[in-house]
Amino acid sequence: MVVDGPSISPLKQGKSVSIATIGPWRLIAGKLIRQKVAMAAGAVILFLYLVGLFAEFLAPALPSTSKPQYTYAPPQGISLFVTQPDGSTEFNPHVKGYKIEIEKVALRRTFVVDDSKVVPIGFFVKGPAYELWGLIPMDRHLIGPLNPNDPMYLLGTDRLGRDVFSRLIYGTRVSMSIGLVGVAVSLVLGVVFGSISGFYGGWVDTVIQRIIEVISAMPTIPLWLGLAAAIPLTWSPVSVYFVITIIVSLLGWTSLAREVRGRFLALRSEDFVTAARLDGSSEARLIFRHILPSLTSHILAVVTLAVPTMIVAETSLSFLGIGLKPPVVSWGVLLQDAQNIRTVATAPWLLIWPSLAVIVAVLSFNFFGDGLRDAADPYDN
Repeated sequence: MVVDGPSISPLKQGKSVSIATIGPWRLIAGKLIRQKVAMAAGAVILFLYLVGLFAEFLAPALPSTSKPQYTYAPPQGISLFVTQPDGSTEFNPHVKGYKIEIEKVALRRTFVVDDSKVVPIGFFVKGPAYELWGLIPMDRHLIGPLNPNDPMYLLGTDRLGRDVFSRLIYGTRVSMSIGLVGVAVSLVLGVVFGSISGFYGGWVDTVIQRIIEVISAMPTIPLWLGLAAAIPLTWSPVSVYFVITIIVSLLGWTSLAREVRGRFLALRSEDFVTAARLDGSSEARLIFRHILPSLTSHILAVVTLAVPTMIVAETSLSFLGIGLKPPVVSWGVLLQDAQNIRTVATAPWLLIWPSLAVIVAVLSFNFFGDGLRDAADPYDN
């Protein structure tokens, strides 16, 4: 009969044991990667920011270039093959040209796509000169007609004969960046006031909460109208852009401040905060070194969900004419051309493409923010 002896642990045998640990950020990243919808939305967001970053290179034309002879020209589709007279096909990327027709009822000129006219297009073609990021002189564009004078309007033109596709690309830079700038200002205000309110409590909390309630109770449209009227007409578009961003930010930090306050109220009595206080940590160290880091993932999720709010706010203000104005190009400015029914009936692409860009950006941020919010608690199954 064999009797098993007492088991000897590796520590008693003199062997070292290494314990693998996974940090919270790796847990969050692992859970986020498993959410396919959130990752797809993140890829769309990254694509939009890349489009805005390289707008000059991606746009076939400059946003201010107008050709009145092509007013309200319809969109052109890209074709890859050309049929030769003998019936054979040849690979030749191109768009169809235009021909002018006169409506018999309205007696107005309209453009229709002419299949008999071929406008060859190519990649990395020469076009209007520009400065990439305002620093690098270039004249190469990702796509465009081989002859810069030929018409190529993939999304049609507006009332001045400007390329909607190029203007939509340039508008991506402004509309997507105003969300980041606005959220950055709201992040600072929301975290600072929310932290102070939740950490100190008492009369400090009461005063800050009453301020938040007053700001939240303000009617936004009349306030924006008044502030827009106060902006001098002599200011440059860049200055107006900056002021509009600040205005949107000053009205959008209250929700984040309340979220941070609630978290601080829940965490300020935790054991690790009490231990840090007994260890002699200052109040600033307690806030920024011990409590705030535990809220980082949650704050990131809230901020991600706040970006589309800023984008919609800018688009709404610009559409109403109290936000950004030409010559600045944004999605809201593009939608100004679709304010009357006659224009929408004549050129529906002026409404469809900017609206679709706003919808795609907002939905992508919402899906990515929802996924990030779920992944911010990696221990929740």
